[in-house]
Formats: sequence, structure tokens, C-alpha cells
Amino acid sequence: MHLPDGFLTPEVWVPLWALAAAVLAFSVWRVNRRLEDRHVPLLGVLAAFVFAVQMLNVPVAGGTSGHVVGGVLIAVFVGPLAGSLVMASILAVQALFFQDGGITTLGANILNMGLIGAILGYWLYFLISRVVGGKRGRMVGAGVAAWVAIVLASVACSLELAASGTSPLSVALPAMVGYHAVIGVVEAVVTVAVVGMVSRARPDLLELPKL
Repeated sequence: MHLPDGFLTPEVWVPLWALAAAVLAFSVWRVNRRLEDRHVPLLGVLAAFVFAVQMLNVPVAGGTSGHVVGGVLIAVFVGPLAGSLVMASILAVQALFFQDGGITTLGANILNMGLIGAILGYWLYFLISRVVGGKRGRMVGAGVAAWVAIVLASVACSLELAASGTSPLSVALPAMVGYHAVIGVVEAVVTVAVVGMVSRARPDLLELPKL
């Protein structure tokens, strides 16, 4: 899902850069006010895990790639705003040092995978977990949110490609959504497995204040 340079026109990537920068600036302000020492090691571990799994890309028709995202997984532990910052950091390192995603398209990639994945995905998880209740609600919420977030991110990516004239929506949308609907199942299973394992071994990590 990493969009490379040249795939989006300035009319598309400039406002997306501005939007991503504004949300991340707010996230930095809020997280700095609420961050605790016990959050820091967990942020590092989550960042390393998601960085590793995101490097496994599958080429997708329409000019981009598909892979597990991990935004919901991070947000479940540390909250949506800290999650968006971790995702943005991962995407920036990938773009700058591994040529995985572009610099001009970094704002779009942060929106698609960081903001949709971590922020929207977290609130969907929160809503479902509260409605269902208990440990079951947490598991169901994590799985559903992980799947929905990655599919919505692929829709956003398709719309950006179509708006830039890179790939017709009739090509990009079914290709991206089709692949990511399948990848989303893997993401949901991984997310539920990690949350379930941690809830048994270290339930206190799931009770950290959300940032």
C-alpha cells in the first residue's frame, strides 16, 4: 500500500501532506502531555514488530503494493494518537532509508496507514469492545477493526490514484480492495493472536492509559 513518488499529482499529495502534518502535530502535543515512562518500551517493541511485517510487500495491480499494516494493533495498546505517531515514524524510515514509499506521497501513506489505521481503527475497536463487552469484546473488536481499517485504507489509496490519473478507479479499487480484503484476514488473525496472548501473559499492558 506504500505509494511511491510520481504516482500522485501535487493537487492530491500537497493537501494530504498538510492534513497529515496537522494531525501529527496535534498528536505530538497530546502525547507529550500524557506519555508515561512505561509506555516507551512498548512503543519501541510495537514499532519494531510492525516495521518488520510491513516490509513484506505483495505487488498489486494499479501501481502499488499490499501488505499487513498494523495500525490497529499498535493503537489497541497505546491509543490512537500515539499509534498514529508510531505509524508515521515507521513510514518515514521506510521511505527515507528503504525506498519503500515516496517522500512526496508520504502524507498520503501516513493518512492511509497511520491515520485511518490507528485513529479510525482504534475507535471502531473501542466501540465494538464496549458493545460486546469483556475479553470477548476486546478480541472481536480488535479483529473487526483490523480488517475494516486495512480495507478502508486500500479504498483511500485507490481514490488517490484515480484522482491523480495514475490508475482508473475501475482498475485500482477492485485490485486494492480485493487483495487487502484477503490480507485483512491475516491482519485480523495476527492482531487478535497478539492481543489474546498479551491479555493472558501481561494483561496490565492492555490497561495502560491510551494516548
